[in-house]
Amino acid sequence: MIGRIVLQLMIAGLLLAGGIAMFQDRLLYFPEQIELPALLAEVQRDGLRPWPAEGEFRGLVREPEGPARATLVLFHGNAGHAGHRAFYAALARYGVRVILAEYPGYGPRPGTPGEEALVADAAETIALARRDFAVPVLLAGESLGAGVAAAAYARVPQVVSALWLITPWDSLVNVARHHYPWLPGNWMLRDRYDSLTHLADAQIPVAVMVAERDTIVPARFGRHLYEQLRAPKRLWQVPGAGHNDWLDHVDERWWAEVADYVLHSPRAKGDTASANGKRP
Repeated sequence: MIGRIVLQLMIAGLLLAGGIAMFQDRLLYFPEQIELPALLAEVQRDGLRPWPAEGEFRGLVREPEGPARATLVLFHGNAGHAGHRAFYAALARYGVRVILAEYPGYGPRPGTPGEEALVADAAETIALARRDFAVPVLLAGESLGAGVAAAAYARVPQVVSALWLITPWDSLVNVARHHYPWLPGNWMLRDRYDSLTHLADAQIPVAVMVAERDTIVPARFGRHLYEQLRAPKRLWQVPGAGHNDWLDHVDERWWAEVADYVLHSPRAKGDTASANGKRP
């Protein structure tokens, strides 16, 4: 009798694990789709326009009022679309050209989300930013976007001058184990976003921000990533902040500190003189 019960529990557990493995994309990706005209109407007040153009939309761009000191390509989290991150466009006040990159299957873009699709597309977006605008190119990513940014950087490290990771993890496997300790996440997960591996050889400055009370991606995973980095680095822990409300816990001084750190990386400083126009 006991053996039969144990066998039934094992079968039930395997079926559940198999179901989660099959539907993990629905657990990880929460895209919101929107037609391009509606999106542009939403973000027009923030000074954003389609990039590179409406016919080949890959994201939204905001230009600074004066000459651009750098181009920041930002990859957003797993929910919504790029237009929901319009607040990052305010970084233009530091002389930064801001590109809010969009993923395949999100916003007005066709496609199906998945690690390979998102990372390959992100690497193409970075290459296009380098093509359209002179260096330096800075990368930023929040939550899932931090994993995308880290993986894309590993594919085009020579293009990027600095990296800014917001509420990142070390590996998605560790986050899955935290939330589902009773499941064999190590072999279940198809998409792993292993930032520890992707940034193992990074030599550019990396800014890491963790939220003290983050229950979705607990701060310890971001701190572990930070501790393992061999690159020049700086850590910000936002007191009292959660995963989705950290914006309410930072002020102008904080934004200025982060901007100053990534803009004054040796590569960024060396390239600023040529960062103000389109490439021939």
